[in-house]
Amino acid sequence: MPHRRSYHHGNLREALIEAAITLIEQSGPHSFSLAEAARRAGVSAAAPYRHFKGRDDLLEEIARRGYVEFAETMERAYADGRPDPLAALARVGERYLQFSRERPGYYMAMFESDISITAHTELYAAEQRSIGLLIRASEALAERLPKDDRPPSRMVANHIWAMSHGVVELFSRGKQGARSPISAEDMLSSGVTIYLRGLGLLGPADQPRAGG
Repeated sequence: MPHRRSYHHGNLREALIEAAITLIEQSGPHSFSLAEAARRAGVSAAAPYRHFKGRDDLLEEIARRGYVEFAETMERAYADGRPDPLAALARVGERYLQFSRERPGYYMAMFESDISITAHTELYAAEQRSIGLLIRASEALAERLPKDDRPPSRMVANHIWAMSHGVVELFSRGKQGARSPISAEDMLSSGVTIYLRGLGLLGPADQPRAGG
């Protein structure tokens, strides 16, 4: 456990954030308290109030950081749609699942904490970076269709996001998906394929494989 010198060195804010992330990973975003984070950081229960108004303020900062890192990860995966938007979209899906596994504390703060995204400007901006990437991917895929036949890009993006989140929930933390003979990646890929093909965004031979 970190001890009080973290505070004296001016790192209390970061120590509290790291402590809270660990607590979220252990028991979820609703179960930890600011006092528990303070104990784990090795400071008094009053010390966190130098940096955070309360528990929700700390949770919002973790969610904000999570969304920023998430958006950067998704943007690197998409790589401006190279070599083609379908392959790029497949990479994005794989990175979505990877982020949920590797950064569970952030992921839970982002999606399971019930904080209001639209009520916080920085949170909203970070979240829109991620959905914006899926919108760009949807627009690129729709270019093969006549303009009047193209589905709304935000609708497509939201549906793909919902599928990704659903797969994470199905496979996360010992849930029933962990016993499935189908991997999370294959389940997401097949679901996105069926959806996009139904919208006419894929040809008969197209498959959203990450590849190169």
